Amino acid sequence: MTTRSSKYVGVFAALVLVMVPGPLQAAQPQAAISPGTQQSLADVLEEITPAVVNIAVRSRVSAETNPLYNDPFFRRYFNLPEQQQRLSAGSGVIVDADKGFILTNHHVVANAGEVVVTLKDRRRFPAELVGSDEATDIALLKIEADKLKALPLGDSSALRVGDSVVAIGNPFGLGQTVTSGIVSALGRGGINVEGYEDFIQTDASINPGNSGGALVTADGLLVGVNTAIIAPAGGNVGIGFAVPIAMASAVMQQLIEHGEVRRGRIGISIQDLTPELAEALGIEKASGAVVGSVEQNSPAARAGLQAGDVIIAVNKRKITGSADLRNRVGLAQVGSEVEIEYLRDRVRKTVTMRIEPDEANANPGDIGARLEGAQFQDAAGNVVVSNIEDGSAAARSGLRPGDVIVAVNRQPITTVAELAAALKDAGGTIALDLFRGGSKFFLVIG
Repeated sequence: MTTRSSKYVGVFAALVLVMVPGPLQAAQPQAAISPGTQQSLADVLEEITPAVVNIAVRSRVSAETNPLYNDPFFRRYFNLPEQQQRLSAGSGVIVDADKGFILTNHHVVANAGEVVVTLKDRRRFPAELVGSDEATDIALLKIEADKLKALPLGDSSALRVGDSVVAIGNPFGLGQTVTSGIVSALGRGGINVEGYEDFIQTDASINPGNSGGALVTADGLLVGVNTAIIAPAGGNVGIGFAVPIAMASAVMQQLIEHGEVRRGRIGISIQDLTPELAEALGIEKASGAVVGSVEQNSPAARAGLQAGDVIIAVNKRKITGSADLRNRVGLAQVGSEVEIEYLRDRVRKTVTMRIEPDEANANPGDIGARLEGAQFQDAAGNVVVSNIEDGSAAARSGLRPGDVIVAVNRQPITTVAELAAALKDAGGTIALDLFRGGSKFFLVIG
């Protein structure tokens, strides 16, 4: 079972990547250590730990109520609060000292009403949420403070299995804690199938409260934001994950510029290049993404891509598989150009195409005033409520995160675009057919 903190109680547990006690260089035979020599991480940690902060979050969550409470007619008979207050703790890392930018996890600050950042020197500051992205589990905070220390960014793409790393965070709200270990694996996925994944795996000793903390190399460079752990019994088993800083940086730039992530697309369906497919196509490449289909009038179609082409690189960087290609395109700036290198009939070709907006996964502008404050996303032929702002019209209507909407005024819908169109055509009253926790609900919004 995979666990994560605050937002995903019992599903996702907050984490910090840790490493086995020992030097940050590759382990040497015992005979290579001179008698009386003490190996220590103190010098590196003295430089980097002031950049890692503790985050306290005061949020409001929907109270468990009788299903009849969701009906406006019966709601008047229940003397129950719509939401309950919750306090939680996490971690963050300062990445820009001049502007006060702090990277953390989306699930640390989701539904936050108040966020307070505590520095290593015990100074406390209220934080502003610049933006947050659930699909990558990255959020960006900003504080107004002087004498801040930022961590320089490293190159997560240069990491190798076996590299020594240090994890810093705030486990169980105890305060700043440092652990050490190695990179156990790279390019991990399957933790959040609806998200964008390319996790660094580490043997960190990870515990709740470390989410959003820093994964740092031996020379003090930030290479990851600690995010999740595998915890079958609710405790650490030495399998932790961090979002690579390359991905987190791309998200951060979009959050600074737009306040949200505007995902791109080129209009293709893809699958991994397996050894069997490579043999069938008569190529020796062991990694890449095979084009399954190309949408008409898409950037890929205009550039001449065809089904059966094998994409092997984007902007001269090798593609490891379909998930890697999805990450590169999905997190590229809309309107930017990408160079795609591919194989067709064993001949290497290169084309350039412009990234266009992924409208299918973006909320339409006119979603309706009565559902203002709700965010939706497409998920396997359904429309899922991904987030609801506290005190918004959507929150007051009784809609909750995780609700699966299947019809509007008895009209079936399967995409966010269809939801927007149905709401636009709806009259004075909106009736939503939805599923919540395995049960079907009929929610009327006047």
